[in-house]
Amino acid sequence: MSGSVNKVIVAGNLGADPDIRTMKNGDRVATLSVATSDRWTDKNTGEKKERTEWHRVVFFAQNLVDIIEKYLFKGSRVFVEGALETRSWDDDKGVKRYTTEIVVRPFYGALTMLDSKKSNAPPPADDPDAYGNVSTREQEAA
Repeated sequence: MSGSVNKVIVAGNLGADPDIRTMKNGDRVATLSVATSDRWTDKNTGEKKERTEWHRVVFFAQNLVDIIEKYLFKGSRVFVEGALETRSWDDDKGVKRYTTEIVVRPFYGALTMLDSKKSNAPPPADDPDAYGNVSTREQEAA
């Protein structure tokens, strides 16, 4: 179908430290577990409720893997743009398994860190390690 769009935007908190792995070809991959939450008050009972969804985000963009490894940790707030991809594999018992992930590839996607490296306060503007919005298109072009 022409004119279709596969774009996902997620803003949430990391539920664990990033998982950085090296593939056989030497490229590195970063995997994040990002939590998003909805909060509401039940109209019938007045009880406050919350539902949390977990999103697996996989980064193949090498420049972003380096940034993730250096700056992100459990609890970090992030804004991610990527695409949904479903992959399949056979488990140890020969059963076909599927998973759907948000994937950020070179030249497609972005990562914005929503808090500073050391605290939830924004980094100073003159800090050489200050960071913010990083797009795979901008970094790969540099």
